[in-house]
Amino acid sequence: MSSLDKKRLEATLAIAGYAVSGGTASAVPTPGVEVPKQVVLTAADIAMYTSIWKIYFGEDLSHKALPEMLTELGIVTVAAMGTAYIVAKGSTAILSEIADWAGPMGWGVKAAMAGSLSGLFGAAWALYCDRLYAETHPQPA
Repeated sequence: MSSLDKKRLEATLAIAGYAVSGGTASAVPTPGVEVPKQVVLTAADIAMYTSIWKIYFGEDLSHKALPEMLTELGIVTVAAMGTAYIVAKGSTAILSEIADWAGPMGWGVKAAMAGSLSGLFGAAWALYCDRLYAETHPQPA
Protein backbone atom coordinates (compact mmCIF):
# COMPACT_ATOMS: atom_id res chain seq x y z
CA MET A 1 0.00 0.00 0.00
CA SER A 2 1.49 3.35 -1.05
CA SER A 3 1.79 6.28 1.32
CA LEU A 4 -0.93 8.09 -0.64
CA ASP A 5 -3.26 5.10 -0.24
CA LYS A 6 -2.56 5.10 3.51
CA LYS A 7 -3.37 8.79 3.69
CA ARG A 8 -6.61 8.23 1.77
CA LEU A 9 -7.63 5.43 4.12
CA GLU A 10 -6.78 7.46 7.20
CA ALA A 11 -8.70 10.48 5.85
CA THR A 12 -11.70 8.28 5.03
CA LEU A 13 -11.72 6.85 8.55
CA ALA A 14 -11.43 10.34 10.04
CA ILE A 15 -14.34 11.59 7.93
CA ALA A 16 -16.44 8.59 8.94
CA GLY A 17 -15.66 9.19 12.60
CA TYR A 18 -16.54 12.86 12.46
CA ALA A 19 -19.70 12.17 10.43
CA VAL A 20 -20.92 9.51 12.85
CA SER A 21 -20.15 11.61 15.93
CA GLY A 22 -21.77 14.70 14.39
CA GLY A 23 -24.82 12.68 13.42
CA THR A 24 -25.04 11.17 16.88
CA ALA A 25 -24.71 14.56 18.57
CA SER A 26 -27.38 16.08 16.37
CA ALA A 27 -29.82 13.21 17.00
CA VAL A 28 -30.37 14.38 20.57
CA PRO A 29 -33.60 16.38 20.57
CA THR A 30 -33.04 19.99 21.60
CA PRO A 31 -36.10 22.00 20.58
CA GLY A 32 -35.25 25.67 20.17
CA VAL A 33 -31.50 25.06 20.39
CA GLU A 34 -30.76 23.71 16.92
CA VAL A 35 -28.98 26.82 15.61
CA PRO A 36 -26.44 26.90 18.47
CA LYS A 37 -25.99 23.14 18.02
CA GLN A 38 -25.11 23.77 14.35
CA VAL A 39 -22.44 26.24 15.49
CA VAL A 40 -20.89 23.51 17.65
CA LEU A 41 -21.12 21.03 14.77
CA THR A 42 -19.43 23.60 12.51
CA ALA A 43 -16.55 23.76 15.00
CA ALA A 44 -16.33 19.96 14.80
CA ASP A 45 -16.29 20.20 10.99
CA ILE A 46 -13.38 22.66 11.20
CA ALA A 47 -11.55 20.18 13.42
CA MET A 48 -12.22 17.52 10.77
CA TYR A 49 -10.78 19.74 8.03
CA THR A 50 -7.63 20.43 10.04
CA SER A 51 -7.27 16.72 10.83
CA ILE A 52 -7.48 15.82 7.14
CA TRP A 53 -4.90 18.47 6.32
CA LYS A 54 -2.60 17.07 9.00
CA ILE A 55 -3.06 13.53 7.64
CA TYR A 56 -1.92 14.60 4.19
CA PHE A 57 0.75 17.14 5.03
CA GLY A 58 1.87 16.29 8.58
CA GLU A 59 1.41 19.87 9.72
CA ASP A 60 -1.28 21.98 11.25
CA LEU A 61 -3.27 24.08 8.85
CA SER A 62 -1.58 27.43 9.30
CA HIS A 63 -2.86 30.92 8.67
CA LYS A 64 -0.03 31.28 6.15
CA ALA A 65 -1.19 28.32 4.05
CA LEU A 66 -4.84 29.36 4.11
CA PRO A 67 -4.55 32.49 1.90
CA GLU A 68 -2.46 30.51 -0.60
CA MET A 69 -5.14 27.81 -0.78
CA LEU A 70 -7.94 30.33 -1.12
CA THR A 71 -6.08 32.06 -3.94
CA GLU A 72 -5.50 28.75 -5.71
CA LEU A 73 -9.12 27.70 -5.35
CA GLY A 74 -10.34 31.03 -6.66
CA ILE A 75 -12.70 33.53 -5.11
CA VAL A 76 -15.75 32.23 -6.98
CA THR A 77 -15.17 28.66 -5.81
CA VAL A 78 -14.51 29.75 -2.23
CA ALA A 79 -17.61 31.96 -2.20
CA ALA A 80 -19.74 29.17 -3.68
CA MET A 81 -18.45 26.59 -1.19
CA GLY A 82 -18.89 28.99 1.74
CA THR A 83 -22.41 29.86 0.66
CA ALA A 84 -23.29 26.19 0.14
CA TYR A 85 -21.94 25.35 3.61
CA ILE A 86 -23.88 28.15 5.30
CA VAL A 87 -27.09 27.29 3.45
CA ALA A 88 -26.65 23.60 4.29
CA LYS A 89 -26.10 24.33 7.98
CA GLY A 90 -29.01 26.78 8.10
CA SER A 91 -31.32 24.33 6.35
CA THR A 92 -30.18 21.56 8.68
CA ALA A 93 -31.00 23.71 11.71
CA ILE A 94 -34.50 24.47 10.40
CA LEU A 95 -35.19 20.85 9.39
CA SER A 96 -33.83 19.66 12.75
CA GLU A 97 -36.31 21.87 14.59
CA ILE A 98 -39.12 20.30 12.56
CA ALA A 99 -37.71 16.78 13.01
CA ASP A 100 -37.73 17.24 16.80
CA TRP A 101 -41.54 17.19 16.64
CA ALA A 102 -41.57 13.79 14.93
CA GLY A 103 -40.09 11.90 17.85
CA PRO A 104 -37.54 9.08 17.44
CA MET A 105 -38.16 8.75 13.71
CA GLY A 106 -37.41 12.44 13.21
CA TRP A 107 -34.32 12.23 15.41
CA GLY A 108 -32.97 9.45 13.18
CA VAL A 109 -33.59 11.55 10.08
CA LYS A 110 -31.85 14.45 11.77
CA ALA A 111 -28.81 12.29 12.60
CA ALA A 112 -28.57 10.94 9.05
CA MET A 113 -28.87 14.43 7.60
CA ALA A 114 -26.15 15.94 9.82
CA GLY A 115 -23.80 12.99 9.35
CA SER A 116 -24.27 13.03 5.59
CA LEU A 117 -23.53 16.74 5.34
CA SER A 118 -20.38 16.42 7.44
CA GLY A 119 -19.29 13.44 5.37
CA LEU A 120 -19.98 15.22 2.09
CA PHE A 121 -18.06 18.37 2.99
CA GLY A 122 -15.27 16.27 4.53
CA ALA A 123 -14.98 14.22 1.36
CA ALA A 124 -14.79 17.37 -0.76
CA TRP A 125 -12.00 18.71 1.45
CA ALA A 126 -10.18 15.36 1.37
CA LEU A 127 -10.35 15.35 -2.44
CA TYR A 128 -8.81 18.81 -2.52
CA CYS A 129 -6.04 17.76 -0.10
CA ASP A 130 -5.48 14.55 -2.07
CA ARG A 131 -5.08 16.45 -5.34
CA LEU A 132 -2.76 18.99 -3.74
CA TYR A 133 -0.67 16.24 -2.15
CA ALA A 134 -0.45 14.28 -5.42
CA GLU A 135 0.71 17.41 -7.25
CA THR A 136 3.39 18.25 -4.70
CA HIS A 137 4.48 14.67 -3.92
CA PRO A 138 4.57 12.63 -7.15
CA GLN A 139 4.14 8.91 -6.51
CA PRO A 140 6.30 6.32 -8.26
CA ALA A 141 4.39 4.42 -10.94
